[in-house]
Amino acid sequence: MKLYELTSEYTPLLDLKQTELAIKQIKEVFQLNLSSTLRLRRVTAPLFVLRGTGLNDDLNGYENAVSFPIQDMSGAVAEVVHSLAKWKRVTLADYRIPHGYGIYTDMNAIRAHEELDNLHSLYVDQWDWERVISEKERTVEFLKQIVNDIYSAILHTEFTLSENYPALSPSLPEEVVFIHSEELRRMYPTLTGKEREEKFTQEHGAVFIIGIGDELGDGTKHDNRAPDYDDYSTPNEDGFKGLNGDLLIWSDLLGKAVELSSMGIRVDREALLRQLKESGKEERKELYFHRRLLAGELPLCIGGGIGQSRLCMLLLKKAHIGEIQSSIWPKEMRDECRKMNIPLI
Repeated sequence: MKLYELTSEYTPLLDLKQTELAIKQIKEVFQLNLSSTLRLRRVTAPLFVLRGTGLNDDLNGYENAVSFPIQDMSGAVAEVVHSLAKWKRVTLADYRIPHGYGIYTDMNAIRAHEELDNLHSLYVDQWDWERVISEKERTVEFLKQIVNDIYSAILHTEFTLSENYPALSPSLPEEVVFIHSEELRRMYPTLTGKEREEKFTQEHGAVFIIGIGDELGDGTKHDNRAPDYDDYSTPNEDGFKGLNGDLLIWSDLLGKAVELSSMGIRVDREALLRQLKESGKEERKELYFHRRLLAGELPLCIGGGIGQSRLCMLLLKKAHIGEIQSSIWPKEMRDECRKMNIPLI
């Protein structure tokens, strides 16, 4: 458990009632903009999936999903989802979503291994989205286009919010700056991946770091990715590897970069086989999700997740994610927040 030191004395710009109303407005406005811009339709998502299907996301590979036995299914075990990256791709196929269209949903998850702080909670809520693409669209340029579309929806939401709450004046940068993780490593060779993110995002305000999951030039990784959803190993037109990345926004209040979205073009058959082999997880080829992908039953797609509470936190200029969502926090953190005038829900 840790609590970030704020850069200045903190006074919430909205009271509790205004905050709840503003959260509702953000969620309504943003998802409307997101769905119309990317041509997505809303679908209902599961809170849990069956263990052993390969549908759950194993994140960095060490987090255990919250699980429970199903009484009426002869001991079958259900797992609370970590994310819906692979479930959404199956849904695109089963719903026969055509090229250029997609789905979005409210994803709710429990991540019991999360280290709690101003940005991380046991409870995770995201807009998870996925869109069918063509082989020709499996490029960095198309990835950048989608990132810019999503960021435009964020800027539109920020402006709409400021019209109703004048205290919340727009402050987000007008554009996203793109950089590959290998370029970032060469720029700051003595820093860790997280330190590079902080330094570059502080300088530019809104950044998208491309190519996360594969080895960099020095043999390290910027960050880990599961090998079976994002394509992080395919060479791209910039001479680097990877068709995925993270969107980060600088928070002046926290003095930190806030990861708002992780997204990317998903693995095709070749990338899946390559990444499973390189990660030593070839046994996954026998799981339900992986069998369908390898058999050509799942469409090429792009997708990701956008943190709901984190977006609200940034747009409402809040100091702690617990001001947006109801979760469980250690007594020591609640006491510290009280001293810093941070009202946790």
